[in-house]
Amino acid sequence: MNGILFIGHGSRDAEGNEHLLQFTQRVTELLQEQTDVTLYETCFLELTRPTIMQGVQKIVERGATTVAMVPLMLFQAAHAKLHIPHEIDEAKAKYPHVDFRYGRPIGVHEDMVQILRDRLQNTTAYTPLEPANKDSAILLVGRGSSDSDANSDLCKIARLLWESTGVGNVEVAYMGVTYPTVEEGLVRCVRQGAKQIYVLPYLLFTGILLKRLEENLQQFHQDFPDIHASMSEALGFHELLEQIVVDRSIEALQGRALANCDLCQFRKLAVFDHHHHHDHDHDHDHDHDHDHHHGHHHDHDHDHDHDHHHDHDHHHANGHSHTPVTQEGQTACSKESQATEADDKRGVRV
Repeated sequence: MNGILFIGHGSRDAEGNEHLLQFTQRVTELLQEQTDVTLYETCFLELTRPTIMQGVQKIVERGATTVAMVPLMLFQAAHAKLHIPHEIDEAKAKYPHVDFRYGRPIGVHEDMVQILRDRLQNTTAYTPLEPANKDSAILLVGRGSSDSDANSDLCKIARLLWESTGVGNVEVAYMGVTYPTVEEGLVRCVRQGAKQIYVLPYLLFTGILLKRLEENLQQFHQDFPDIHASMSEALGFHELLEQIVVDRSIEALQGRALANCDLCQFRKLAVFDHHHHHDHDHDHDHDHDHDHHHGHHHDHDHDHDHDHHHDHDHHHANGHSHTPVTQEGQTACSKESQATEADDKRGVRV
């Protein structure tokens, strides 16, 4: 019997967890219309329950012999590449008679750009391709990761968004772990001549990060009272996003999920040094709201602040400039996420 196990990140914000559960319920209803799958469960990687192993146990006990593990993650970062596959390895060892099939995260998808355009349209009086929008800028804000693939994928989304709108500039910023920060991104928009800034959070649901972004925007209004800045809601409840997850679920069940890390040699090597998301059922309720002044080694993409207590503009010796996406087609940040390398050189491990 086939089953689908949705895997959310998990949040210390109860509202965010509830939104994810509501979202997976809507996806479940669509899958029930499009497939004959009858078994569905939702679990979380950390910070709340049920854990992945608890979710696996429940769906197996309900009779699933083939389980599609569908990560509700925006990009291929450490969670999707390492932590969830490790949990799947544990599930395979515990339930050798069950066929576990790992799906893909949402990734770079043309419909995600359309969702951003819809959020932009619904939040503002924005009209595509009007000359007045040349004095406007979009600040696309992601979670931020120590994985350069995830950071550069957000930059690709930014480029695609710029090419489909009439704004003069699309900047990228991150809530934590890497650079530029939200504050830096807003200031760069102002320096580029923007009189109107549209802040688009590239986050699935509400939660601590989205609420912190609202606080960032309030502070910006105080610092720049002549610049109008508005913020959209999270990506979450959108029919296009629901259909993407439906498609990811179906391809996982059919064994067509490409570019996942189930057979990744890098992941297999990393498993030997895996010392955080190991085989246990506690809540992983670690407070990751810390500053980046530690020497720890857990590779998480959590709610970290950019609280470095230094006043320079992050023009580090490695020469990256966080160049925005402008009309000349320049990119917002480098493919290799050199800001993360700068953190490593300062002894910061995230």
